[in-house]
Amino acid sequence: MEKNKKGLVYLVGAGPGNPGLITIKGRECIERADVIVYDYLASPSLLKYAKQKSEIIYVGKQGGDHTLSQDGINSLITEKAKKGLTVTRLKGGDPFIFGRGAEEAEVLIENGIPFEVVPGVTSAIAAPAYSGIPLTHRNYTSTVAFVTGHEDPGKEESGINWDALAKGIGTIVFLMGVKNLPNIVTQLINHGISPDTPVALIRWGTTSKQKSVSGTMENIVERVKAAGLKSPAIIVVGNVVKLKEKMDWFENKPLFGKRIVVTRAREQASDLVAMLSGLGAECFEFPTIKVEPPEDFSPLDKAIENIETYDWLIFTSVNGVIFFFERLFAKGMDMRYFHRIKTAVIGPATSEKLFQYGLKSDVIPESYRAESVVDAFRNINLEGKKILIPRAKEARAILPEELAKMGAFVDEITAYRTCAVTGEASDLIKELENKTIDIVTFTSSSTVKNFAALLPAGMTEELMKDMVVASIGPITSDTAKEMGFKVDITAESYTIPGLCDAILKHYCK
Repeated sequence: MEKNKKGLVYLVGAGPGNPGLITIKGRECIERADVIVYDYLASPSLLKYAKQKSEIIYVGKQGGDHTLSQDGINSLITEKAKKGLTVTRLKGGDPFIFGRGAEEAEVLIENGIPFEVVPGVTSAIAAPAYSGIPLTHRNYTSTVAFVTGHEDPGKEESGINWDALAKGIGTIVFLMGVKNLPNIVTQLINHGISPDTPVALIRWGTTSKQKSVSGTMENIVERVKAAGLKSPAIIVVGNVVKLKEKMDWFENKPLFGKRIVVTRAREQASDLVAMLSGLGAECFEFPTIKVEPPEDFSPLDKAIENIETYDWLIFTSVNGVIFFFERLFAKGMDMRYFHRIKTAVIGPATSEKLFQYGLKSDVIPESYRAESVVDAFRNINLEGKKILIPRAKEARAILPEELAKMGAFVDEITAYRTCAVTGEASDLIKELENKTIDIVTFTSSSTVKNFAALLPAGMTEELMKDMVVASIGPITSDTAKEMGFKVDITAESYTIPGLCDAILKHYCK
């Protein structure tokens, strides 16, 4: 662990629950931390940005159930910082909006420990926004107040100026107030707010679990009870709630509420995660493969050194392009060596990646599989031509075999390896057991095989019962069926956008 002589603590707002709403500075603090102390409302998926050797400590902070008391948390972050470590205290929402960040800062000041406060997107703003409720609107109100909903109704004297809230504030947002909703309603009505005033409660705002209940001051308690709505939730009171009906953009997304497992390698998962999240789904990233360099670079190095002797260069994946050119540049070579070489690729993503290196592909097949590349070469004279295919060690043999039958001399060289991820699968298995997953996606045969290997022996059928399985193409689907999975969705276009389109069509039938 990297040590700072004095230690340093970052008090970081993790945002309202949606991991995409972490700030850039907040993510940087996670990345550089030696110790991460996080609580219940901070999305665990943010921990993927942590260094491999970071110490990660969960401290709970769920309503009525604290894994560690606030005094214990104060002592913990102080102790770690005094050891010269960089500590990121990851708190749900914003650390200075009912987050006790100020209390932690005071303890750090008392102990002479330097700290920084990194604001976060508070649920007080984000949850209404994701529910179609603007907290201010010039046709409705120009005032807004944030109020704790935790105040004990049995207190002899309230610390809240209910009269000012009821008569002087256009929009009131109560945080963590579901249990006290009857008291909140009573206090506001008794102090002059109209019983017809619109109210909305939003639970797990900004996430796929978001659920909202709307009504008026007069009927909201009964409606919330009937809906079984519990914490964590916020309460919004005011006429701006009327706008929810026409502005409710998030809960109307086509895949809203769906939780989808992404088994793709972490380095490549971002595009799939972004597309599915954009459709309203929550992605559970569980990479079953990782991409690594070949065990021996010698064959690839030799091919690169002799690159000008080849007539064709064929790439079957984005990874093949990346690893090939990284090695080429490492040897001090550049694009001038390709002035007479023609190129072919499988799929638009590979073509786009190749073009980023300055080469436009001469052949892009109509469909994105090895057989289609073979078909694309049927009308091209390959007799005596020399072809280099830098690709995965475990790739299918059909492409080099068929090209050789056409008279070509084919060098199939390992540019990278796809290796199984053998880490802890308990979180995934727990999600499958609890039936909180809707879809499992497979983007290659390797992801299928390694996913199956992570499931407990004899439990595959039970864990995957009623689960929707989505595959990027027929070859991957065939592998899934061989492994005992029922495949519900097979993309017609064997690409990430094609897979997302197929999932969308499945749910929009």
